[in-house]
Amino acid sequence: MKTSTYTFSTSSRFLMALAATGLSLWLGGARAQKVERGAGSIATTVLGVLPVVPLYWHLDTFPDRAAATAASGGRGAVAESFGKIWLFTIAEQGWRPVNGTHVARVGPLPLTTGGTFTATYLEAATDPGFQTDVHQHAGPEALYTISGAVCLETPSGKLVGRAGGEPLLLAGDQPMRLTSVGTEKRRSIVLVLHDSSRPWKDPAAGWTPKDLCSDA
Repeated sequence: MKTSTYTFSTSSRFLMALAATGLSLWLGGARAQKVERGAGSIATTVLGVLPVVPLYWHLDTFPDRAAATAASGGRGAVAESFGKIWLFTIAEQGWRPVNGTHVARVGPLPLTTGGTFTATYLEAATDPGFQTDVHQHAGPEALYTISGAVCLETPSGKLVGRAGGEPLLLAGDQPMRLTSVGTEKRRSIVLVLHDSSRPWKDPAAGWTPKDLCSDA
């Protein structure tokens, strides 16, 4: 598998920080292979206080769960998603696991300093036209899209993520609504890196979307 590296410039990070995304209709605790519509949690890791250095989301695949578990560290989580065994890790830019196939590196993550953090990982599978409610997250979120396309509308505009393109990387505490667009089922792996004292998803009020994703 070809390794993809997604490193965002300061200007890109600023633009991405204007939006935050989330998914609704989560089937909490559902096994990844059972998700047909919406999304389900596939792993959660309490990270505690994170170092004040640029941090990235690393996605690696392994032939089996035992190999992935052996390669994971204190900030790693093993999950099964879309027929593969994954190791998700929050680490510095140059981090690499022992063995495995490095699929992508997303970041740096737009984190605020202070507090403790939890990484919640989800698998999303939504048909074209699927739409979430308006909500926000207590920290940055990243979407790595495997198939199809997704459009995120925020008060600042819209962002579109497609399979084979750059993942969406977004700052927290911004209202948004997600829409699956195009003609193919959208499949994504999602990271929400949120304040441990708050749930990974919060309702958002005071903003009405303008249906900007209708022509995405």
